[in-house]
Amino acid sequence: MAYAACGAVLLAGCASMPDSGDLRGVESTPRQDTQVRVFAMPPPKDAPATEIVQGFLEALTSDDPHYETARKYLTEDAAKSWRPELSTTVLAGGPGALSDHSGSREEASDYAVTLTGTKVATVDARQSYAPAQGEYREPVHLSRDAKTGQWRIDVPPKGVVMGKSDFQRNYMSVNKYYFAADAPDTGDGAGPRTAAVADPVYVRRRVEPVTQAVRSLLNGPTSLLGTGVTSSFPVGTALAKGVTSLTPDEHGKLTVPLNDRAVGVGAKRCDQMAAQLLFTLQSLTAAVEEVRLSSGGDQVCSLSENRADTVAVRGSAERPDYLYFVDDEHRLVRLPSGSEATRPEPVPGALGEGSTELRSVAVSRDEHSAAGVGIDGKSLYVGSLVPGGSLGDPLVVSGGETEEQRLTTPSWDARGDLWIADRDPDDPRLLVLEKGAGEPVEVRVPGLDGSVEAVRVAGDGVRIALIVEKDGKRSLLIGRIERGEKGERPTVVEARSATPELEEVTAMSWAGDSRLVVVGRERGGVQQIGYVQVDGSTPEASVPAALTGVKDIAAAEDDRLPLVAYSEDGIVRLPSGMQWQKVTKGMAPVYPG
Repeated sequence: MAYAACGAVLLAGCASMPDSGDLRGVESTPRQDTQVRVFAMPPPKDAPATEIVQGFLEALTSDDPHYETARKYLTEDAAKSWRPELSTTVLAGGPGALSDHSGSREEASDYAVTLTGTKVATVDARQSYAPAQGEYREPVHLSRDAKTGQWRIDVPPKGVVMGKSDFQRNYMSVNKYYFAADAPDTGDGAGPRTAAVADPVYVRRRVEPVTQAVRSLLNGPTSLLGTGVTSSFPVGTALAKGVTSLTPDEHGKLTVPLNDRAVGVGAKRCDQMAAQLLFTLQSLTAAVEEVRLSSGGDQVCSLSENRADTVAVRGSAERPDYLYFVDDEHRLVRLPSGSEATRPEPVPGALGEGSTELRSVAVSRDEHSAAGVGIDGKSLYVGSLVPGGSLGDPLVVSGGETEEQRLTTPSWDARGDLWIADRDPDDPRLLVLEKGAGEPVEVRVPGLDGSVEAVRVAGDGVRIALIVEKDGKRSLLIGRIERGEKGERPTVVEARSATPELEEVTAMSWAGDSRLVVVGRERGGVQQIGYVQVDGSTPEASVPAALTGVKDIAAAEDDRLPLVAYSEDGIVRLPSGMQWQKVTKGMAPVYPG
């Protein structure tokens, strides 16, 4: 009785569902403490059809691991065939219900309603989130059991449906990690390190999240990454039979028993498997400091966080030495990253001398080279950051008539390749220069509808963020880079919107392995700064303090470093937990990348 009472109290915030023909909303459960567990209530005896539908919808928002209570609202056949794990539909509010019934309910043997709402997102069978828009309409049918006289649902909705606040309470985002399919050697002489690529998924917050994350990792990457990544786990690898729960011990060590597909893997491959698991679990909880893999009853290998960076590198784990920007003399200058310094120094080499005036810059991830676009936006130059370094002829020249129709700010990827877009209306192109030198190669972007206004490549070298303008609206698109065989042109595939609610995106920067910081505004709204995940969801992170007149923004993938912006006050920065601080005059701030 206490168990039932607890569930009743926790669900008391849900509004009742209408039992007549008018359309009314069923509100989502109010946002609650994420540590509060919600238990579903089984169907009461002799409950009317409307109460059965309402109880079923409320049971979908509970912490019942296998939705066993929700299945009690279904007929026996429907309970066997219903597959809640295939999809989750997220609505702006709780699902509304429109009764399709006519006639006397007391004598009826069947009853039908249509669930309605406004779609916000969907989560597929691989737990991948995708923004969604439009109307949600899903039929639900009930029948009365001939023997017991009880109403039960014989045609339930597809998968799970719930309001946005219930989704935020029930689910959490986790980065699972794979390796770049054509990973470059990013080593420092001690051996190559593969680029680790984050693949965000949503797991149920209080239903064995560690075990869910491990199973999801073993199931392979989502469609967001597709063939752009590889996994070190042999095909068919899964948790050993009978393993239902994974918990780290008091020393932060987690043992993961695998099936016999992992028997006999070599030491190097096993370390890579362990690194994937360790990176994934550390995005979920800081409690895991070491992963041990076993198969067939024997330990295969173990990997601690101290050794993980010798196996693979994550952009978020790389701390840049400097913040760079263009000063009021149009030179490339720098400040030590994370410091409180306000007096920049010119970089060594030609780009810091001021002989070629600059409007925007990008610095390679190893901080050995830099690219700069001339003051008129027409020419791209690349130079070494060493004393006495010279600047040759421009590598790209735009034919656009105005500065806004010429070159964008460039961007370096993890391979040392340089990306830039030419906005010339007569010849718009997305270009890449291998190792920042040689002839520019045009990149294909199938299905691109609009002109590229800004380019940023992720630290993993697999994903690219583009601001694309069409009909006066600027959107942020995230795509996957496919480089193809040697000699083939690179292609950006599956570019999709990550900010469907914003009408105008004016600036963006990568701010983590799967997160960006974005400057934009909604229709009829004011400019704002916020974070967005590559899948289009909003991460659980504090919103940066408001700042007016932002023209550019820079974030390091290491989130311990402050945000930096170019605003009407010049170069400003936002240390953690503080307000924006003016640094100095200048524009076009960037961290390496």
